[in-house]
Amino acid sequence: MDILDFLVFFVYIIIFYFLFKLRRNKYADPVLRKYHRDGFWIKIFSSFAYCMFTLYVSRGDTNALYFPEGLNFYNLILKDLSNIYLLFVNSEDFDQTLLYDPWNMGYLTSKSNLFVAQLVGFLSFLTLGKFMAINLFFSMISFTGVWRLFLFFYEQYPRMHKAFAISIIYLPTFVFWSSGILKDPLCTGALGWFTYSFYHLFYNKKNWIKDAVIACIAAYVLWVLKVYIIVSYLPFFMLFLILKNVELIKSNFAKVMLVLTFIIGSMIGFTQLSGSTDKALGGFASKGLTKSIATYQTNYINQQTSETSSFSLGVEYDGSMGSLLSMAPAAITATLYRPYIWESRKVSTLISSVESLLFMLFTIFVIYKVGIKGFFVTIIRNPIIIYCLLFSLVFALFVGATTLNFGTLVRYKIPEMPFYLISLFLILYFNPKAQKRPGNVPGPVVSEM
Repeated sequence: MDILDFLVFFVYIIIFYFLFKLRRNKYADPVLRKYHRDGFWIKIFSSFAYCMFTLYVSRGDTNALYFPEGLNFYNLILKDLSNIYLLFVNSEDFDQTLLYDPWNMGYLTSKSNLFVAQLVGFLSFLTLGKFMAINLFFSMISFTGVWRLFLFFYEQYPRMHKAFAISIIYLPTFVFWSSGILKDPLCTGALGWFTYSFYHLFYNKKNWIKDAVIACIAAYVLWVLKVYIIVSYLPFFMLFLILKNVELIKSNFAKVMLVLTFIIGSMIGFTQLSGSTDKALGGFASKGLTKSIATYQTNYINQQTSETSSFSLGVEYDGSMGSLLSMAPAAITATLYRPYIWESRKVSTLISSVESLLFMLFTIFVIYKVGIKGFFVTIIRNPIIIYCLLFSLVFALFVGATTLNFGTLVRYKIPEMPFYLISLFLILYFNPKAQKRPGNVPGPVVSEM
């Protein structure tokens, strides 16, 4: 980096500040204005922190793959304008002799990797190819979607704004890993836009064309980058929309059966999708999800002698769906609550381990506060909790089963973190035993249905 890198970064901070301020001034609600302002500056600081981390503490995909190859596209286009096709070429048609770094051979044959590099190449024309400014763009893309996710929950329960802000805007690991040149900022941004737009497509049809277009674009981005996010998310979001709209379902048994149907359907759909196309799920292999997980685990185990961040679930896996279900508790626990503090070997995992410990303690507190029976009854009675919690658990299962390395686990798990935390806050909010509710919510507790 040079002085120009800092200068361009500072210029774009000013530009984004005024752009987001124009948006913020349209909110009459002071609560929204406060959190929008806080969220903006948190993302600015986090983008700078991520730049320093990846440059001076721990190198990764950002400065080993996405940025150098994207910048290479930019330089090739500057030399010969006919190379502009590189920003639109399909991964299978990409000429690997054009790679900046020969060690990246094969990586850009992945559509998701090429997508990020192409976006870096495009943004380089706006930023003179400066590293910090491009990181800032990724961070701001994430923030636009994350803000929409906050708005979605805020519209449901405005009095819970503090809980939602803690879960979405102030959550350290979630904010940090969605602030750099990675797939994760694009995925978190797309997930937020999809949630907000798809919901309004059903319940606020004033701008249905706009909402439909945004939802389709967001879904496409998720499909290209990390399709397992949308595959594990959509069934439970649809379940929420159905349960919220069907007031006639008063029977808890009927709700349980409907929930089980969606869980089984999502599992079948996930395995069928992973079995139908190797490229669709990237690492989730061609002959089915379960065999892919076995391959992933074998690879991680083989690397454990050289990778201090590798770990084991302590559960034998034979490649069957039954075995996957038997390892579910260990996989979900690993995603939600690991690495434990004594397992941390790096600064990045240490911060995540403290956060994971707080997640565990808060979970224990919620169960203690409402009781075991109250915990499950409250979940069943409220569609929004079902949606948040089930997405978190299913997503945690697949991430925990396939990612036996703490360095990648702390990054891959961030899409589910806000939803899991929100589900815990909502359980407290809806349960009559919880006398003090998050966000200082007064009044009697009523079921959503």
